[in-house]
Amino acid sequence: MQATETLPRRYTTTSKQRAWRAFRRWMPVYLLILPGMAIFLLWTLYPLLYALVMSFFNWNPNPAASSTFLGWGNYSRALQDPIFWQAFRNVVVFSVGTVPAQMIIGLGVALLLDRKMAGRDLFRVLYYLPVITSWVVWCLVFEYLFNSQGGLVNWVFGDVFHLIPDTTAWIGSVSLALPTIMITAAWKGVGWTMVIFLAGLQSIPPELYEAASIDGAGSWDRFRHVTVPLLRPVLAFVSVILTIGAFGTFLPNYIMTGPEHSTESLLTYGYTNAFSSFDFG
Repeated sequence: MQATETLPRRYTTTSKQRAWRAFRRWMPVYLLILPGMAIFLLWTLYPLLYALVMSFFNWNPNPAASSTFLGWGNYSRALQDPIFWQAFRNVVVFSVGTVPAQMIIGLGVALLLDRKMAGRDLFRVLYYLPVITSWVVWCLVFEYLFNSQGGLVNWVFGDVFHLIPDTTAWIGSVSLALPTIMITAAWKGVGWTMVIFLAGLQSIPPELYEAASIDGAGSWDRFRHVTVPLLRPVLAFVSVILTIGAFGTFLPNYIMTGPEHSTESLLTYGYTNAFSSFDFG
């Protein structure tokens, strides 16, 4: 009877000890996660939920005034807005143009910089430099390059090769403004894709390339049958991240604004409605 009574007590003590040991073991992990989770909840999740609530109201930014509940009214108004659909088409075209370009060029640069060559580390830094440089800086640089009066692009393709008029207004043109921004965005993002692809290439065992060479595979065959299959997870990751970023494009479209909403994106149109027209809903 006494042994029967002590068994639950021992079992309870052991369970508490195990729980305490598990808590002590995982506590540093939770402490490290806590700041990032707090920032995510405060600056990402809460604004998203708050914006979702705002979308059902004729929102009044004045805290002392009341906001009128509209239900699906704002959504219906947005779907009937031609500028909204223009912005949606722009981000689709932007995604289709920039995502494959960044992936192809980034993979090509990664393949080149994966080889042993003089100054390889320097070239890696130079290609990655645009990624860590401010968007504002690169937009101003490309505005100068594509300037209709004395821009480098017009001088090369107009005055030197005579392929286009030397006064072509790239950003001032309805048809050329968005491609100009796409070139700017692709150039700035190539360094990021290069780094990701380079990490994927360095994770491929060199023995696989040696075995393929012994079997008589050339450079193209090794790339097609060894590199591409083993890079499929990396390709999927890069394509998803770039597509998300393309649909959320804002700064280049806002800084290098073209005429007649030709460079309007979903975020720039939302920003304009919210902070220029005070139409937050």
